[in-house]
Amino acid sequence: MSTLDYPQAPPPQSPQTALNCDVLVIGGGPAGATAAALLAGRGHRVTILEKDRHPRFHIGESLLPANLPLFERLGVMDEVRRIGMQKWAAEFVSPWHDTQQKFEFADAWDKSMPFAYQVRRSEFDEILIRNAGRKGANVIEGCRVRAVDFLPGGGGAVIAAEHDDGRAESWHARFVVDASGRGTFLGNRFKFKHRNPRHNSAAMYGHFTGAQRLAGKDAGNITVFWFDHGWFWYIPLADGATSVGAVSWPAYMNTRGKRSVEQFFRDTIALCPRLAARLEHATLVSEVEATGNFSYECERSHGDGYLLLGDAYAFIDPIFSSGVMLAMNSAFAGADAVDACLARPAESAAALARFDRVMKLGPKEFSWFIYRVTNPAMRDLFMGPSNVLRVKEALLSMLAGDIFGKTPIRRSLLVFKAIYYVVSLANLKRSIAAWRRRRSNMRHVNAPETAASQ
Repeated sequence: MSTLDYPQAPPPQSPQTALNCDVLVIGGGPAGATAAALLAGRGHRVTILEKDRHPRFHIGESLLPANLPLFERLGVMDEVRRIGMQKWAAEFVSPWHDTQQKFEFADAWDKSMPFAYQVRRSEFDEILIRNAGRKGANVIEGCRVRAVDFLPGGGGAVIAAEHDDGRAESWHARFVVDASGRGTFLGNRFKFKHRNPRHNSAAMYGHFTGAQRLAGKDAGNITVFWFDHGWFWYIPLADGATSVGAVSWPAYMNTRGKRSVEQFFRDTIALCPRLAARLEHATLVSEVEATGNFSYECERSHGDGYLLLGDAYAFIDPIFSSGVMLAMNSAFAGADAVDACLARPAESAAALARFDRVMKLGPKEFSWFIYRVTNPAMRDLFMGPSNVLRVKEALLSMLAGDIFGKTPIRRSLLVFKAIYYVVSLANLKRSIAAWRRRRSNMRHVNAPETAASQ
């Protein structure tokens, strides 16, 4: 038997005294709520334990076109449409280039997904968890999982939890789905979560009103601003607010000194004149939050009687707004795997292998670009894209999140990567300087935690 618990966790009850369910889902964010809705819809007894109460604040407001087919399959498209602001393109702004570059999703390889939405995550996440409840899942909020005991011989698991009023309660589940987000419950308890050694960053973010928006149809576009120490996101929301965040290396975060997080954030915005101009008449209407050590991954996506979804498995730099799409897509793949394990055990090995391939594919596809997105050669290619051999269309499909279907973009993405290496070699001195700077910036791995903890 393997036991995972926090210090001073309430002792788990025996399977005979615990409440029973087929699937216990830890976490009610996009991954957990989606998986719960799908599994309950297939007749499984599902319980979600969510430590917070919806609606609750969450960052990550920009969705991808590839999300829309998932909303349709879940039956929540109309609700998302009501709260969302249409996002037809992603705009990139570089201080090293004279022009800004707009990528229209309608120009991607697959023309059937021309837009996405920007959403308040408090509203969006509540739509998904209430949908899970309507589909038959037992949704319990304000209840934090404290311990998990996996029973021998495939006997499932006993999960101990604590309600926010102090009551302890336990469940016996045939299968555990960890959708605990960046809390990575099982990854931490099994000690197979690791900081990504190739990419480490931190973020500061807040909401503004009165920020300058683009005109007409472009008003809802996301804008990415590069600056000397990383990049900013600029996400317009339907209620008039704009989400602004800075993602940078630990070395820069370490320069904060005695400044408050808010002052450091404002000083960082001032380092990006084009962003500062968009915020010249804006008012900060939220506290500035900070979080560190962004990128991590777990050694495995599943084990005997459990699997990991979304951010509970891996989290990558959010520059391409991939988080919600990867979480929900993992939930669809995970629901198929759990259903096979419970209803058709003979198929479980093959189903879990398919699930594992899906979980590895998303971070792999996005990470190659993320690792290089601050490299001068990559910026040059983004700011002056060519469609030779349909390279630009393939890049747009990747930006749209269209990486799991049958769209044949991989050969063109390989061409793009080859072009990147040629450009890097042609500017070898510049490339070596960029590599050295990145390596130096990543050495200060503890700096973001200081900013995030204040």
